[in-house]
Amino acid sequence: MIRRSPALWRLLAAMLTLVLVAAACGGDDDDDAADDGSDTTAEGGDDGGDLSGDIRVDGSSTVTPLISLAAEDFQNENSGVRVTVGTSGTGGGFEKFCNGETDISMASRAIADDEVEACEANGIEPLELAVANDGLSVVVNPANDWAECLTVEQLNTIWAPEAEGEVMSWKDVDASFPDEPLELYGAGTDSGTFDYFTEAVNGEEGATRADYTPSEDDNVTVQGVQGSASALGYFGLSYAEENADAVKIVEIDGGDGCVTPSSETVQDGTYQPLGRPLFIYVNNANYAENEALQTFVDFYLENEDAIAEEALFIDLTDEQAETARTELDSLKG
Repeated sequence: MIRRSPALWRLLAAMLTLVLVAAACGGDDDDDAADDGSDTTAEGGDDGGDLSGDIRVDGSSTVTPLISLAAEDFQNENSGVRVTVGTSGTGGGFEKFCNGETDISMASRAIADDEVEACEANGIEPLELAVANDGLSVVVNPANDWAECLTVEQLNTIWAPEAEGEVMSWKDVDASFPDEPLELYGAGTDSGTFDYFTEAVNGEEGATRADYTPSEDDNVTVQGVQGSASALGYFGLSYAEENADAVKIVEIDGGDGCVTPSSETVQDGTYQPLGRPLFIYVNNANYAENEALQTFVDFYLENEDAIAEEALFIDLTDEQAETARTELDSLKG
């Protein structure tokens, strides 16, 4: 298989979105693009089996490159299937999923209680499946030679709500750091990355200082950190590795010493508290009724290790993979 980078997938997604918009203007396509996201439709190849149908996917921008790659590989074998992948963030994806607008919701965190309730109110039963692992990476400018390792307590000092207007310099974080202004970049509030980071660092989902540059587009954080020697930001490990020439990954001390995020430290649980699983949520009823959807989800789990590696993600542990297959088998009776 050809190795494709997450950055390339974001570019392809943007290009394909323009194509879809043009097509929508000239026809009667029923699939509406999200107001706060983008849709990418992966078309099948010239060769394939007799399977046909539509699969609607939306959610986390972190998970999008993974599922987009899986969709392309799947459609190379099933030319009659049309998979539409939208990116409106984890929260936006769950909103659409629980409204019955999608078959699969991509998520970089577990579904919240209020989202479960919203699904139940509409008669939708979601099945949670882990699809890969990821680590949130804290990054600084390559010229930063003082923040080689940060403790969770120091991250909390930087990002806690009460830090707003108070912790404005690196010296405010640690007396040994230089008196350089803190320039902060991070995930937007609709992102599962935002939810996960704020809970892990500040102890409460959504609790954070507001005087930073937020974005659901990780490129904004890369450019911000790359452009300032005193900047700091965070996003997924795979994207940090993809941009290793622009940003420097910081080691994190979760209480047992400094640990560098990697495939090994995320899988063995030593990179804490910023290691995390990534999920898809499948509409149970649609899975039972839509053969294309059933075959696609089965295809992913059968090939998850190869897809994760190709998309530069961390594959499931043996235990996670077995749990996912068991959960999916439960739908088949």
